Amino acid sequence: MLKIRLSRIGKKGQAYFRVVVVEHTKKPKGEYLELLGTYNPHEKVLNVKKDRIEHWVSKGAQPSPTVNNLLVNYKIWDRPKVQSWKPKNKATEREGGSINGQQAVVPKVEVSKEKTASVESEPEQVTATS
Repeated sequence: MLKIRLSRIGKKGQAYFRVVVVEHTKKPKGEYLELLGTYNPHEKVLNVKKDRIEHWVSKGAQPSPTVNNLLVNYKIWDRPKVQSWKPKNKATEREGGSINGQQAVVPKVEVSKEKTASVESEPEQVTATS
């Protein structure tokens, strides 16, 4: 399957990206079929060939979620945004999951409703008296 994705170039701390068409099994910095444009995240400049992107999409190439969102942000095409990353859910790992093959032990903390109610009512009393 063909992908339209970013290929990083540039020095450390000075990222610069190429928008390329590549086979999905190839390495990101490897050979690509066609260079479709560039993206400079520091200056927030995206230069792409819209007609060539549409050509490759018509041939069956799939844009990566990041490329899709860049094209939507810069109003190159009208498609919905796609979630490009998933946040790690640390709560489920701690409660029932294991860390490095060992069962995680998490102390449970309970807060009584009376204590939270008195804390919430204290500022009202302070503001009323002063």
